[in-house]
Amino acid sequence: QVQLVESGGGLVQAGGSLRLSCAASGRIFSRYGMGWFRQAPGKEREFVAVISWSGGSTYYAESVKGRFTISRDNAKNTVYLQMNSLKPEDTAVYYCAQDRATWRERVTTRAADFGSWGQGTQVTVSS
Repeated sequence: QVQLVESGGGLVQAGGSLRLSCAASGRIFSRYGMGWFRQAPGKEREFVAVISWSGGSTYYAESVKGRFTISRDNAKNTVYLQMNSLKPEDTAVYYCAQDRATWRERVTTRAADFGSWGQGTQVTVSS
């Protein structure tokens, strides 16, 4: 059974930075792509960033491109989301997720392709 545990959320002023971590257990981490999604109050969950199983391919939502960086450490079974130049509109609960498929050649941004989810971590950006 897969377990994903996010950490690193908190309250930060606009323009500040946070780094989210997601520790995974239960499956061979290095075989699966990992993604970050977020959900703001009253809004649907949306894609933020994804990284391939090898770490060689990444993709970002337009709204975070150039400000957020996704990375992974397969030795630590952990995926990260470095968030810089934060804006109030980045306020949301952030979730990490693990791809259903192993060794996917092309990263996916579809939530339905991710079969395991963490409990989420709150990020609040004040103006």
